[in-house]
Amino acid sequence: MPGYQSINSKMLQVPIGPGQEVYSKRGAMLAYVGPVSFAPTATAGQGVGGTLGRAVAGERSAMMHVTGQGSVMFGHGGLYVTVIDLQGADTLYVEADRLLVHDATLQVGTMFMGEQGGVRGIVRGAVTGQGLFTSTLMGHGSCAVLSHGGVMELPISPQRPVHVDPQAYVAHRGQVQNKLTTAVGLRDLVGRGSGEAFQLELSGSGVVYVQASERKI
Repeated sequence: MPGYQSINSKMLQVPIGPGQEVYSKRGAMLAYVGPVSFAPTATAGQGVGGTLGRAVAGERSAMMHVTGQGSVMFGHGGLYVTVIDLQGADTLYVEADRLLVHDATLQVGTMFMGEQGGVRGIVRGAVTGQGLFTSTLMGHGSCAVLSHGGVMELPISPQRPVHVDPQAYVAHRGQVQNKLTTAVGLRDLVGRGSGEAFQLELSGSGVVYVQASERKI
C-alpha cells in the first residue's frame, strides 16, 4: 500500500489498513473512503506521564485514533502540510499542535524543555511559544507537520551550525543540540523588545525545518 500522498500543498491523503493505523489532529479529517473509524484518544501513543504533564501545563493537543480499511484526506486551517519520513535512527522534535497525522508505529514521547539546556531550555520554550514541553517521535514511519507558508529543510553539521528565528522554527531531527542566543548588534538595531533579538543556535548533525512565517499555529 502506498504511503502518504500530497493532494496539494495543504491536503494529504493517508492509507489506512491492517498495520497502518494512524493518529491525527482532532478535526483535521476532510474526507475518507472505505470503512474507517475515528476514536478520541488521550495519549495518542504517548506515555501517561507525559500526557499528564502536558495537561497540567495546559499544552495537550486533542488527537484521534484512525483505524479501518481505506484512505483519509487530512488538512487543517488551510495551513501547509509537510511529510517527514523517519528511518529509525533519528528523533524528531516537534510541538504537538503542529502534528497533523503520524503513524501509530512511531514511538511518541514528551520532553520537558528543561532537559535541553536547563533554565535556558525553559526560557527558549517561552520565547518560541512552545511552552514547557515538546513532542518526540522515533522509529520507522511517517508523519506530517503544519506550517505557515511551507517549510525549508536546512542541514546541520558540526562544521555548519544553523541559526533560526525562534518564531520561524518548526521542528528538528537528528543528533542536534540547541540553545537560545542573543545577537547583541541585531538587538540594538531592531530594539530589545523584538523577537529577532533572539536566535536558536542548532549544532551537531541533523536537519531543522523552518517555516516561511513568524506565526504560531
